[in-house]
Amino acid sequence: MARRDDLTDVAGFRAGSAEDRSAATGCTVVLCPEGGAVGGVAQRGGAHGTRETDPLRPLHLVDRCHAILLAGGSAFGLDAAGGVARWLEVRGIGFETSAARVPIVPAAVLFDLGIGRADRRPDAAMGEAACIEAERGEAIRQGNAGAGCGATVGKVLGIERAMKGGLGSASEEVLPGLMVGALSAVNAFGDILDPSGGGILAGARRPGQPDSLADTLAAMRERGAAPLAFSRDASSTVIAVVATNARLDKSGANAFAEMAIAGLARAIRPVHTMVDGDTLFTLSAGDADCDVSLLAAVAADLLARSVVRAIRAAESFAGVPALRDLRAGA
Repeated sequence: MARRDDLTDVAGFRAGSAEDRSAATGCTVVLCPEGGAVGGVAQRGGAHGTRETDPLRPLHLVDRCHAILLAGGSAFGLDAAGGVARWLEVRGIGFETSAARVPIVPAAVLFDLGIGRADRRPDAAMGEAACIEAERGEAIRQGNAGAGCGATVGKVLGIERAMKGGLGSASEEVLPGLMVGALSAVNAFGDILDPSGGGILAGARRPGQPDSLADTLAAMRERGAAPLAFSRDASSTVIAVVATNARLDKSGANAFAEMAIAGLARAIRPVHTMVDGDTLFTLSAGDADCDVSLLAAVAADLLARSVVRAIRAAESFAGVPALRDLRAGA
């Protein structure tokens, strides 16, 4: 199969999305290979919304997870994980107990209630729909798909001055036969940067100059000492998954996550603020050998690239302009 340059290039992993465009929200699921995957997690910022992150910790009894869910809808969107669990249960997938197989579905959500309809969020039915798309094994839809449907970036001047975020993915062969793939739902408070040194790609737009970008950090300096308030204008988060066919135990998977999440800082400024709930899940399913530091260094680069791809693939939506449209009008 030809390389897709997305997370599904890692053998056995599949991903799918579902969205409610009229409500400007959605969810994205990553299905693990048969038997599950060893997972890890890293979290930064001050506004997380997650489910089942404890089973990913090294001292927890559960040793594998079966899917990861990324969703909009803020805390309400965690309901979609129930649909993923139900879809897995019907197929006999889960952690073996004496009574039933219990699917382990860690999940993280982003805040997209500031656009679209705040009263409609991802639910169990949408989680199942994302699994159905993932089951087909197709390339990942990027941009305004799934958890990226209602994502926005650059909110320091209010949601009215923000730009469209989205869903992005990338992959790389680290060594012969050793793959890493990253998937990000980009809903950052800060600006999105070109990691190659090209400046700000997307972020807060200047009042009265809709095609001109303000610098979020400069705008924060102008605010002075006033703290950021968690509101529809400032509520943010980047949630992401990195998968590999390298062989890692739970301690290794968590070390992998702690190092790889540094990639977000290469493409977002400021990053990990008190109104961001940045969360990275790592998944390992395979027998390839690799030093975890090398693995994480490549994954960090891929994470940054997936963030940029999300912004480049996004389309203007729900009154929020995208990078491609600003450039077209320049």
